[in-house]
Amino acid sequence: MKLNIANPATGEQKTIDYDDEKKYRVFYEKRIAQEVPGDSLGDEWKGYVFRITGGNDKQGFPMKQGVLLPHRVRLLLSDGHSCYRTRRTGERKRKSVRGCIVGPDIAVLSLVIVKQGESDIPGLTDNVLPKRLGPKRATKIRKFFNLSKEDDVRKYVVRREVKSQKKENAKPYTKAPKIQRLVTPVRLQRRRHLRSLKRRRIERQKEQKAEYDVLLTKRIAEKKEKAAAVKASHKKVTTA
Repeated sequence: MKLNIANPATGEQKTIDYDDEKKYRVFYEKRIAQEVPGDSLGDEWKGYVFRITGGNDKQGFPMKQGVLLPHRVRLLLSDGHSCYRTRRTGERKRKSVRGCIVGPDIAVLSLVIVKQGESDIPGLTDNVLPKRLGPKRATKIRKFFNLSKEDDVRKYVVRREVKSQKKENAKPYTKAPKIQRLVTPVRLQRRRHLRSLKRRRIERQKEQKAEYDVLLTKRIAEKKEKAAAVKASHKKVTTA
């Protein structure tokens, strides 16, 4: 069984192939999202704790969270389900997926280090890879750099250097993401404008309702007068 181990703290990832079943038997009957101690894998993994995040069986079918079975099943999947990508709007398809319980038919198991042990693992814990992309949302940039509301978020956007692949001697340039949910004076002005439009609309509706009520009372009074006049004319005819 191959173990694809990722370390979120350093950003590194490593795939290790184990032939001895005694070492990886500890993962059997465990489900996706369960935490498993890695002491049985060897002395270098002493104190490490892994979380199972997924895997594939020997035929390449992916494990699906929520399918509480140790074998493969065929499910009707639609948009929003894992292990399936829709090609058309509203499309559904019956696909084979592997259950989320680990068994001997699993070829590759994906793990994430939850707790680091005593010794360092080369290729996993010895080197910290820099983040390729920084945060994009305004609140997350503030949290990342520990900024206050008075600080300008636009000055702290993580820029990355890019070199053109088409031209060999092209000058490198920097790229930065468009900040999302950024509150600017233009945004505040637009919000004020929308609120004023809403207020005007409500006032106009109130005026129209008042005009309609006046007109309605007038029409009802006219109808009553007309009915009274008809009734009076009927009385005159009967008395005559």
